[in-house]
Amino acid sequence: MPEYIGNGRYKTERKEMVELIRQRGVKDENLLKVIERIPRHLFVTDLFIGRAYEDSPLPIGKSQTISQPYTVAVMTEALEIKKGSKVLEVGTGSGYQAAILAELGVRVFTIERHMELLNASRKVFEKLGYPIVSKCGDGTIGWAEFAPYDGIIVTAAAPEIPQALLDQLADGGKLVIPIGSMEFQDLHVVTRKKDKFLTKEICGFKFVPLIGKMGWQG
Repeated sequence: MPEYIGNGRYKTERKEMVELIRQRGVKDENLLKVIERIPRHLFVTDLFIGRAYEDSPLPIGKSQTISQPYTVAVMTEALEIKKGSKVLEVGTGSGYQAAILAELGVRVFTIERHMELLNASRKVFEKLGYPIVSKCGDGTIGWAEFAPYDGIIVTAAAPEIPQALLDQLADGGKLVIPIGSMEFQDLHVVTRKKDKFLTKEICGFKFVPLIGKMGWQG
């Protein structure tokens, strides 16, 4: 990432945002350093630039949001990924989550169903120099071409876990996905152990719905 983009404007605001995330229980210091470097204001619309470093979700168009920074941190920490890992993101949105993964040294593949949002995020990826692979499509069926993945992160809520995503998870890999009703969800962290899937839950989140063949019907 170009040095001037990540370490100039809004530096104080980023530090304050990261300290709040740390106080709320996120412990991965490498992840926190990455979040502090990422210029979140590049991923929001002009209308919300002044609120870019609030710990809150913000509208980005097409009835979608950029996720709350704390939520992004919790989901990324739950993946337990290493540098060089291959991760599939379902729901590119603004591109903020994908950028954090890329800054962690992850090989990122991301799917977005709204071409307008994908084009906007691609411009930011290019500006920041991230070699993120992306496409427009139905993320609920995954991206079999590049499977298996060491991690899969889903940034919208599903009524149940899509089987296609479980099938595309590598042995030892983790899937992080919000599951529940349209109103409230819990994060499900699923670890694949050969043909078994072990799940733990992190309670109390709210996401936009995951629309697609294996999600909510739009």
